[in-house]
Amino acid sequence: MNDSFKVAAIQMVSTPEPQENFDAAARLVTQAARQGAQLVLLPEYWPIMGRHERDKLTHAEADGSGPIQEHMSALARQHRLWLVGGTLPLQSAVSGKVLNTSLVYGPDGQRVARYDKIHLFNFVRGEENYDEARTIEYGSEVRSFEAPFGRVGLSVCYDLRFPELYRAMGECALIVMPAAFTYTTGRAHWELLLRARAIENQCYVLASAQGGEHVNGRRTWGHSMLVDPWGEIVSVLPEGEGLVIGDIDPHRLQYVRESLPALRHRKL
Repeated sequence: MNDSFKVAAIQMVSTPEPQENFDAAARLVTQAARQGAQLVLLPEYWPIMGRHERDKLTHAEADGSGPIQEHMSALARQHRLWLVGGTLPLQSAVSGKVLNTSLVYGPDGQRVARYDKIHLFNFVRGEENYDEARTIEYGSEVRSFEAPFGRVGLSVCYDLRFPELYRAMGECALIVMPAAFTYTTGRAHWELLLRARAIENQCYVLASAQGGEHVNGRRTWGHSMLVDPWGEIVSVLPEGEGLVIGDIDPHRLQYVRESLPALRHRKL
């Protein structure tokens, strides 16, 4: 592909009410489509950010059916775009747990890929305490899909800290990163890690975040952004609901890889 391909990352401040989040996602995807986006990324936990960590169990859907999946399929089909649906809770075989799953829909509304989050966040500092493994089952399979501009690697939030995941994907034109980074860890590491993943894999990174004060008292970092293969930030949204948009430029990708062929220099 020689032409640029416009992509957008949606930033949300999701609530415990799925319909509110459905409405916000539809409004923002429509806005992105009107600006020419051909691929749109939603953030992690976009359909529900519960008051309690177990609230997601109530809204877990069977694979292939349910209102969240129907909404994403309809949005992709309505706007004729690729939609990477952040994450939603899918039913798990493990009692009391769900899978934190990213689903991808093509412009015809058909699902083309599924990725279950492999790395689960655990952080304790004073009264700030998170342990996703209490309610989420670990995924196990590395996933990517083929878009018109090249391979797209799928990852979610805490995965960002594990570079071996991205090496296992092979050469990607784009890595997507739906996330709900906490304010504490986001302020310290979010931008650094996103730019590092772009530089070492010589590809674009599109990150879609939760960004603000949530009803449950949690504060997320935001700073959704598009990073180019040289590690430069193309566009960023610090906080609040909105979107970032930019182009996947195949000429830029080729130039970076030819001028510094690090991917061909790998020894291990």
